[in-house]
Amino acid sequence: MSLVTTHVLDTAQGTPAAGIPVRLDARDDGWSTIAAATTDDDGRVRELGPDSLPAGVYRLVFDIEAYAGPDCFLPEITVAFRITDPSAHHHVPVLLSPFSYSTYRGS
Repeated sequence: MSLVTTHVLDTAQGTPAAGIPVRLDARDDGWSTIAAATTDDDGRVRELGPDSLPAGVYRLVFDIEAYAGPDCFLPEITVAFRITDPSAHHHVPVLLSPFSYSTYRGS
């Protein structure tokens, strides 16, 4: 399993958000892309990048416009987070609604 995984739920529809392109980036002098995937029918990305990453700052970039269309209020969501324990799994879910989102460190 990847060290970083995600799950997107569409709270307005009450369903998983399938088909959202997601990118995992690492911060060094700037941002560099490590991996990219698309949420499956359950709204999950189970395989996103390597099974280990060094401690550091990373971000997930969600292409919401590809899911919700060109008139959506939130065309992109970026969630930056820090890995301090490279041996721990990091699950970063997103709860999506038309005009807001929330995220948390999942399990």
